[in-house]
Amino acid sequence: MNIPDDHGEVFLDEDDILHEVQVDEEDLPDAVDEEGYDDEYVDEDDDSIHTFTGHTGEVYTVACSPIDATLVATGGGDDKGFMWKIGRGDFAQELTGHKDSVSSLAFSANGQLLASGSFDGVIQIWDTSSGNLKCTLEGPGGGIEWVRWHPRGHLVLAGSEDSTAWMWNADRGVYLNIFSGHGASVTCGDFTPDDSIECIGLAPSSPWAATGGMDRKLIIWDLRQSTPRSTCEHEDGVSCLTWIGTSRYLATGCVDGRVRIWDTLSGECVRTFTGHSDAIQSLSVSANHEYLVSVALDTTARIFEIAEYH
Repeated sequence: MNIPDDHGEVFLDEDDILHEVQVDEEDLPDAVDEEGYDDEYVDEDDDSIHTFTGHTGEVYTVACSPIDATLVATGGGDDKGFMWKIGRGDFAQELTGHKDSVSSLAFSANGQLLASGSFDGVIQIWDTSSGNLKCTLEGPGGGIEWVRWHPRGHLVLAGSEDSTAWMWNADRGVYLNIFSGHGASVTCGDFTPDDSIECIGLAPSSPWAATGGMDRKLIIWDLRQSTPRSTCEHEDGVSCLTWIGTSRYLATGCVDGRVRIWDTLSGECVRTFTGHSDAIQSLSVSANHEYLVSVALDTTARIFEIAEYH
């Protein structure tokens, strides 16, 4: 058989075949690509001590409990979230209900609650001890980009693809505030470590000031000394406040739907007004200082008599 020296095409006919050999395909070497690597995936060493395989799609987010060293939450593109435990392959709690990818997960600071945010625009709050759904937080018109908890309470902050950030009270499952102004998706955000100040008021007849915040505290300040005179503890976040004329009394409105009157000299609560069923948003005192008007997320305005405090 003559084979030309050049690199042109070579043709064989039946006369050129000397002998046929039957070869088992399994005995043939694997084909390799141009760089010499096998086309088939080659397993590498696995140093992990636990593998969770509950997801059926890409996994996007993970969060570890701040109090339980074994509790983990994961979420992904299969529209599912899971709570599971390191070293316990027999335990997995599925977080059902989302209609799109689970994009963000966060445990509350005390580890009691877990927030799962999804591209369906909904945040679900889960009780970590029972695995039950506690409440659903809605409002954003786009997918949830991230979720954060207040470091000292059950307030949830989240950013959305609709250019807004939202805040809810997870204990009550109610909306508190919306932060707008961004021109595109809000991709990151967080609470400050020392709690937010929601309201401030200067006393009209003394060098004092009052501040209220989501740390559930009303603080009366001496402006001359720049020191706190007294701290008034609340059962929930303080959302608004107002001094009652030139008296020593001050009114606060709270996330728990209650209005409280405080004696700023003693730091004692002298009256609690009930009636609202949702967070108080604003307070105002009538010109004769005999009426206090409060408005809340329950869609009502309510009048309370305060003549004895002016």
